[in-house]
Amino acid sequence: MGSARGENLEGKVVAITGGAGILPSTMAQDLGERGCKLALLDIDEEGLKEVSDDLSRERVDHISVKTNVLERESLLDAREDILEEYGQIDVLINGAGGNKPEATTGKKSSFFDLSEDAIKWVFNLNFLGTLLSCQVFGEEFASQDRGCIINISSMAAISPLTKTPAYSAAKAAVSNFTRWLAVHMSHNYSTDVRVNAIAPGFFLTQQNRYLLKDEDTGDLTERGQTIIDHTPMGRFGDPEDLISTIRWLISPESAFVHGSIIPIDGGFSAFGGV
Repeated sequence: MGSARGENLEGKVVAITGGAGILPSTMAQDLGERGCKLALLDIDEEGLKEVSDDLSRERVDHISVKTNVLERESLLDAREDILEEYGQIDVLINGAGGNKPEATTGKKSSFFDLSEDAIKWVFNLNFLGTLLSCQVFGEEFASQDRGCIINISSMAAISPLTKTPAYSAAKAAVSNFTRWLAVHMSHNYSTDVRVNAIAPGFFLTQQNRYLLKDEDTGDLTERGQTIIDHTPMGRFGDPEDLISTIRWLISPESAFVHGSIIPIDGGFSAFGGV
């Protein structure tokens, strides 16, 4: 089964925003090993170089493009670079996102004191960055009558998480927008442009580590322990846990999957706490 999927992905051109991040770069590594041609988009040039060096060692066909997902012109330039290099774009994975401490309630900041700039940064990066990327790359998919868009939602979209109001609201918007865009593309452009999202559970990344593990001891915080207690599989996710679903959503095996938000959460969303 694995080899068949690999053959189905061979030669596909995949654009990944937030390509320097832990989860998107893990997706890139796997897809590259399966014969995809990759375009990594991120504003973090240093991070892009590190991921690019790793892919080059594996002889993965790829390009890296410094891109600001909050600027339409930057996204248009990135699209042009990809088309110039590969002549087509088959898949968009909207991996750009994250949270920041200044938009998080806790001992240092109450809800009433949260920075307006931080709230805007978190909401815009997660939602507006997704919407603008879908506009720019979705236009290409509409013109070629085919394409695959995968957005990144979250458990926070299913049930708002404490401490992260902007992030939770943004991810809820991503889920709603994913469904809206799926219908819009089918009704107005092509039924061969599919739009779906994954909703990861709790993965340790640079953006959330400060919430889940004590920086000094490495022990779980109270919040981290609560998450483990409410995850039936009893662990945080590994980046590799997302890979098989990403491959499936890109491949012909999911040809009738459209407008879906797929949890990858170790059972977190299924557990009521008792």
